[in-house]
Amino acid sequence: MKIIVIFAPLNNSCSDSFNFIVYFYSQVLMVVLFIFAAHWYLSLFTQSFFHHRYSAHLQFKMTRFWEKFFFIISFIFQGSSYLSPYAYGIMHRMHHAYADTEKDVHSPKYDSNFFSMMWRTKVVYDQIFKGKVEIDEKFKKNVPEWHAFDSFASHTATRAAWVFIYVLLYLAFATHWWMFLLVPIHAVMGPFHGVIINWFAHKYGYTNFEVSDTSKNLMPLDILMLGEGFHNNHHKHASRPNFGVKWFEFDPIYPFILLFDRLRIIRLNRAIA
Repeated sequence: MKIIVIFAPLNNSCSDSFNFIVYFYSQVLMVVLFIFAAHWYLSLFTQSFFHHRYSAHLQFKMTRFWEKFFFIISFIFQGSSYLSPYAYGIMHRMHHAYADTEKDVHSPKYDSNFFSMMWRTKVVYDQIFKGKVEIDEKFKKNVPEWHAFDSFASHTATRAAWVFIYVLLYLAFATHWWMFLLVPIHAVMGPFHGVIINWFAHKYGYTNFEVSDTSKNLMPLDILMLGEGFHNNHHKHASRPNFGVKWFEFDPIYPFILLFDRLRIIRLNRAIA
């Protein structure tokens, strides 16, 4: 009986310590996952809404004030992987015009792996961004331009500063070595999103429409890529702001487009909305 009395407090103490460690670790893990998820979805939102649907396809209109606003918001949300809406818009228009041909800036048909495809995409992007290649006027028409801001946001020092911020966040909150493996994804978040669609959505998935390229709908419920995974739908109806077509294909960006239209931030083309 005495033994039980002596060791019971020790057992309770150990149990409390273990529970505290588990609780603390779970809370830290939640913080790290929140940081990663926030960057994932905020970066993806600006790339889909502003770069893709507006800059490339002009699915709606906005004033120059709101254009500059979304330039700045894109920089904040995309961070070190900020993409120039001007260069992105031109490059994406070229992708649609030359989809799955030798002129396509990113097609799995002409690269052995997604690393080589994305490197080729980077080369074309840099050439457009730096004005080292002649671009047909049809690809440049009404693409938003703010070259001074793009130059600042795309500068090596600016990108490095963002990476430094990511490292500081993980030094503050990460408790295990594997968490730091997420930092490189933070650094290249925009292109990382790009490879998911431009490689995998041309190889895997299902189709609703017959098109002249290999585009597919990556998943029937696309929360991961905020509707960008409905790639076959988009290649069939490039001007349509709602990427979902079938009843179960929910496009998470589209309600925001309707909200922004209602708030007069943008103006939808009613003929295609």
